[in-house]
Amino acid sequence: MSKIILEGYIVVPDDDLEAVSAELPTHIALTHEEEGCLLFQVTQKPGAPNVFNVYEEFVDQSAFELHQQRVRQSAWGAITTNVERHYTVREQD
Repeated sequence: MSKIILEGYIVVPDDDLEAVSAELPTHIALTHEEEGCLLFQVTQKPGAPNVFNVYEEFVDQSAFELHQQRVRQSAWGAITTNVERHYTVREQD
């Protein structure tokens, strides 16, 4: 079974930055509680307050898909509607 790794960054519009920053700790905490989450990091890029680096590892495709589904239905999903996402997703044995 291959684990799933998502790596990249998001760019947050100025108008959404305060709300995204306020909701981020909850989003991280909820994701860490998900079954199958191995690692989940979202960090603001130094010197670029609108850019957040993202790194995720899930035990398998199913756990990753459940995470994506939860996010779409969450406050984080609503708040980040206008965010630009720049990710790569890959499998690792």
